[in-house]
Amino acid sequence: MRKSAIPAVAAAAGLAIGLTGCGAGSGSGGGDKLVVGATAVPAGEVLTYIQKNLAKKKGLDLEVREFTDYVLPNTSLQEGALDANLYQHEPFLEDFNKSKKADLVPVTGVYLPPMGVYAKQRKDVTKLPAGATVAVPNDTTNEGRALQLLASKGVIELKKDAGPNASPADIAANPKKLVFKELDPAQLPRSLDDVAAAVINNNYALDAGLSPKKDAILLETVKNNPYVNVLAVKKGDEADPRVKKLAELLTSPEVGKFIEDKYKGSVLPVTGT
Repeated sequence: MRKSAIPAVAAAAGLAIGLTGCGAGSGSGGGDKLVVGATAVPAGEVLTYIQKNLAKKKGLDLEVREFTDYVLPNTSLQEGALDANLYQHEPFLEDFNKSKKADLVPVTGVYLPPMGVYAKQRKDVTKLPAGATVAVPNDTTNEGRALQLLASKGVIELKKDAGPNASPADIAANPKKLVFKELDPAQLPRSLDDVAAAVINNNYALDAGLSPKKDAILLETVKNNPYVNVLAVKKGDEADPRVKKLAELLTSPEVGKFIEDKYKGSVLPVTGT
């Protein structure tokens, strides 16, 4: 059974329950300070790196407020308590806008926590045996993401109109007659002893001691990927000079190198070195 999108997509980026700090100093579009909400890892670490090493040179007064909840950063941004946030991909942002009647927009992609296919007995996803069981996330957005990843390698073929919320019902061709087992995303790493392969979100793979770069037999790439995490603002604030400065820094070679050096393939920068 599938679960609703917002809580599950939030879980795909990390676990969450609260907020550390509230209220923006400048408000939307005003003042010199830019108040940005973020989850601790990797968004908070990336923004803190910019705050300590790059912002001053760019004439940017950056304040970072960390959240451990995956709805509050958006509600705070919508209400004007933040000037921007960084922690989510566009499908999640669109789902939030639709469900909350909000008008938040992406400014630029920053990094990708890649989803991967993992297996204990196989090194090539195309070599899965006929009739093998593949575990996938049981929530709408992440299951669709998992199926799109498998389709990108030709393991399955999806219907032409299958979108980001694709389900097994949208599979047009399944030459190996794979069986898809829908599990809570947090349970997927533990399923590896019982299935031929599992498609696992980045944070749960890391929590289980898996290295996306070394252990995944198929890993998402940044190019044309809708699940890149984005800097977001309230509609109308895209042209704010402070936002533009931050967007330039987030996609700079310096930040690309920081992400590559610190996360070693577990998080992929949109702009590398």
